[in-house]
Amino acid sequence: MDERQALLSFGALSQETRLRILRMLVVAGPEGLAAGLIAEQAGVTASNVSFHVKELERAGLVSSRRESRSILYTAEFDALNGLLRFLMEDCCGGRICLPDAMADGCATAQKTS
Repeated sequence: MDERQALLSFGALSQETRLRILRMLVVAGPEGLAAGLIAEQAGVTASNVSFHVKELERAGLVSSRRESRSILYTAEFDALNGLLRFLMEDCCGGRICLPDAMADGCATAQKTS
């Protein structure tokens, strides 16, 4: 991920409702959630969900698909991983150390080396 894309992603996430929606979609996993369910869980109107999801889609953090009469939204996990990599690429002496790698002792290994 380049800096421009990271800024676009952070801009989309800098709003409370969008951040809440993305976190719900991460929990939902690859199956995603219907717009109506997102609205209900986020405590906003369906038109409000549509507005916020468009910003998340523009940033590449969410995708949508139609199933029957519903539109399902899904977190773009590759884009989220790219954002984490962008943030962490300079950690640990140049080794990319994502949270699961850190749990395996990456940060500790750097301190003792």
